[in-house]
Amino acid sequence: MQLAEIDARPRKPAFQLTSAETILGDIRRLVAGQDPKSAASRGIVLQHVRSVLADARTGAEAELMATGKGTRCAMNLSAAEDEIIRAVHHFAVRDVYPVDNPSGAEMISIAAVGGYGRGTLAPGSDIDLLFILPYKQTPWGEQITEYILYMLWDLGQKVGHAVRSVDDCIRMARSDMTVRTATLEARYLTGDRKLFDELVRRFESEIMPKTGPEFIAAKMAERDERHRQMGNTRYVVEPNIKDGKGGLRDLHALFWIGKYFYRVKSSAELVGKGVLSAEEYRLFQRAEDFLWAIRCNLHFLTGRADEKLTFDVQPDLAQRLGYNDRAGMLGVERFMKRYFLVAKDVGDLTRIFCTSLEFDHAKPLDMVGRVLAPFKRGKVPIKGETDFVIEGGRLNVAGPEVFQKDPRNLIKGFMLAGRHDAHLHPDAIKLIRRSFKLIGHDLRNDKQANAWFLEILTAPTYVERILRQMNEAGVLGRFVPEFGKIVALMQFNMYHHYTVDEHLIRAVGVMADIANGGLREQLPLTHELLPHLNDTRLLYVALFLHDIAKGRPEDHSIAGARVARRFCPRLGLDPAETDTVSWLVEHHLLMSEIAQSRDIQDPETARSFADVVQSPQRLALLMILTACDIRAVGPGVWTGWKGSLLRALYYATEPLLSGGHSQVTQRDRIEAAKTVLRGALSAWPAPEVDTYVGRHYDHYWLRAEPELQVEHARMIRAADQAGQMFAGSIRVKSFESITEVSFYTPDHPRLLSLIAGACTMADASIIGAQIFGTRDGRAVDTFRLRRSFTSDEDEKVRATRIIDTVKQLLQGKRQVLIDLGKESRHNKRLKPFTLPAQVAVSNTISEKFTVIEVMGLDRTGLLHQLTRQISDLNLTIGSAHIGTYGEKAVDVFYVTDLTGHKIESKSRQKKIHDALLAVFQGGDEKAAKVANG
Repeated sequence: MQLAEIDARPRKPAFQLTSAETILGDIRRLVAGQDPKSAASRGIVLQHVRSVLADARTGAEAELMATGKGTRCAMNLSAAEDEIIRAVHHFAVRDVYPVDNPSGAEMISIAAVGGYGRGTLAPGSDIDLLFILPYKQTPWGEQITEYILYMLWDLGQKVGHAVRSVDDCIRMARSDMTVRTATLEARYLTGDRKLFDELVRRFESEIMPKTGPEFIAAKMAERDERHRQMGNTRYVVEPNIKDGKGGLRDLHALFWIGKYFYRVKSSAELVGKGVLSAEEYRLFQRAEDFLWAIRCNLHFLTGRADEKLTFDVQPDLAQRLGYNDRAGMLGVERFMKRYFLVAKDVGDLTRIFCTSLEFDHAKPLDMVGRVLAPFKRGKVPIKGETDFVIEGGRLNVAGPEVFQKDPRNLIKGFMLAGRHDAHLHPDAIKLIRRSFKLIGHDLRNDKQANAWFLEILTAPTYVERILRQMNEAGVLGRFVPEFGKIVALMQFNMYHHYTVDEHLIRAVGVMADIANGGLREQLPLTHELLPHLNDTRLLYVALFLHDIAKGRPEDHSIAGARVARRFCPRLGLDPAETDTVSWLVEHHLLMSEIAQSRDIQDPETARSFADVVQSPQRLALLMILTACDIRAVGPGVWTGWKGSLLRALYYATEPLLSGGHSQVTQRDRIEAAKTVLRGALSAWPAPEVDTYVGRHYDHYWLRAEPELQVEHARMIRAADQAGQMFAGSIRVKSFESITEVSFYTPDHPRLLSLIAGACTMADASIIGAQIFGTRDGRAVDTFRLRRSFTSDEDEKVRATRIIDTVKQLLQGKRQVLIDLGKESRHNKRLKPFTLPAQVAVSNTISEKFTVIEVMGLDRTGLLHQLTRQISDLNLTIGSAHIGTYGEKAVDVFYVTDLTGHKIESKSRQKKIHDALLAVFQGGDEKAAKVANG
């Protein structure tokens, strides 16, 4: 689209583009009578140009807010920049450094390159310029270049520039892919047109011929590396809209390759070349416009060149783009769902473009074949199949009527792609997209189609790959409409790393990995249980469905169970199997919640859990499902700590369901844990090991992971040998993005509060804690801190500072400075979130303790404030279970009064409730007032 076409459109409100000649005329009037070279004149020019630029940006933003047209905004900003540069250039050439009779050496051509060369700019974009000078140069060219550059720099713009002759450009383009790409996108701005035209002619005749495969290979490698750095998925909940998978850079890469290989001047010409259909090009335009709308709004909103949709800007962007809250979905979630759908469209276009390129140019372009995928051109029949063939290593349709003739082939094709370890041919993808109308009631309820889908869903060797292909192709959400509702659905919280559909596919993939023998060290119990399951198919189905009702006003677990009861019979599951899957979906959060927020050694915990589970088979199924679910949330979410808690709950519950006939008793597991530790401490004298092992209570061996037990043993031994009553140790766990800090000290009524206070003073956010006591009155506590630094050494320095602070607090040499947590980095990141605080005080969960469950918005210092209030309320903490799920804190305390009894008084229970609730609502001061009546 040409600039003139844009300017001819009626605008609401109008973006007024001030021409270069108008700007130049205004400048000349303003500096009339003064030396154009003087500092005063230059200041006048700068002030006027700054005003023109500000007006242009204001107008562009106003039009963006009124129309929502992102591409137009980017083109408006680029057009305004063009006119400013032209005006400054004209003033420099005609007024500041005029030459009466210019020679061939006194020429200059200015071209826009990079994103600016495409004629689009975001408010914070760099301005990339190429100054083309003749082979023989005079000081005049340097003077003009410097005048323009210093003017733009003084405007506060980020300017990237190169000053080269045409020969320099061609020479560098041969060896430097960055220069080659910049030259490919070069757009004439002002100056001597002949120089620019010569560059284009020589580039197209000397560089582009016969280098297409090399260029494509480089661009594809760049794209893959960019995706790898951004997490290699388009479904991360804080995506980078420029460089992330499915972002603007992917669309740019398509255009670069299209322009280089097909010699097109605009993306629209790809339709004429047969690379994209008219519908696919419209999809390209819509995706580009939406991404530009986000990017321009983001830059205007933040006042800088931000490219990442972080949680703190997502709500404001959603509001600017007109997304409001609806039942079951926040406006920000609706906005991000649209973003992920557009990112998926970009992925579809990329796949279609690249596979078309591969097949269209297979023979002459050996390098393209090597980069995109090795293949053979011929068609290979599939034994027993008449509707599909293998072509070039990909599954293709045998003819254009395949899906119309039998819509079940829309499912069968994916099943065959899985069986034959093949991707879909671009012709098959295009035909699938044109056949969506065939996926209706009849196909969804067809017995054979559902049997094929169940085969896909329960095939460990290919289920994740094929489900993702079905989802990318748009078939999965149409064949399973309930799944379609959660496609691209983002949950606005810090816990989930992916969209709901991506999480479900990854969860099924984790199950497949286990079935294929993977994750044996990380998930030992699941591997023990898997061979004893009656039917592993139920796990795949339950994992596929467990979050399928997210985004609804009601509880997604209950609603999901209803979906399961409708969907499972479609797959051919009998009533008993359907009931099991429905039960798993309804209770998929239960085991994780109990393991992480209850005292597993309290007999009532296992009894109440067993009452819900009711059978060993369901317990095993729920254990495996829970592990797969947590591992699929995101990198580092599954930890050995969580694994040990889940295993402890499983082993505490299993005897109650098996009638006490467990193959492995709790005593067996305790002795096994001790044996493992003895092996790790084999260098110690045997009597010393026996003494050390005897210091711990039984629950220690069931709850602490083996690596932590070794860490504790070494810490305690070193302290005892040095005659020290206090010690600390540090473990930095980079993959999990946490740092573990352990403490060994005489037990103290306020120890938990003091340690939490020391973490607050070090600006450390606590995401978990395990509290143990020894038989000789010592405390062995381990706190898990959210990582704050990129360097492991910096993490260790902070952890050491925390250990030193705890020691000083225990010695009375220091006091906790409570307010330090209020302006922490973690708290700033939490600002976009709201979460109502809840406090529950119960005497039914435990036989011996009153259980206080606190839930609310996390913040640095929260645990310190809660535990201090509990101490101030004259309560003794028997055990504490500290959990953080993104922005949500869930802390559970098993407490008694100072005499060791439950809190039976209703008035005292209310005082506890109100005081802890006040911690969320007004901090320590308000909580203290409530606690004191």
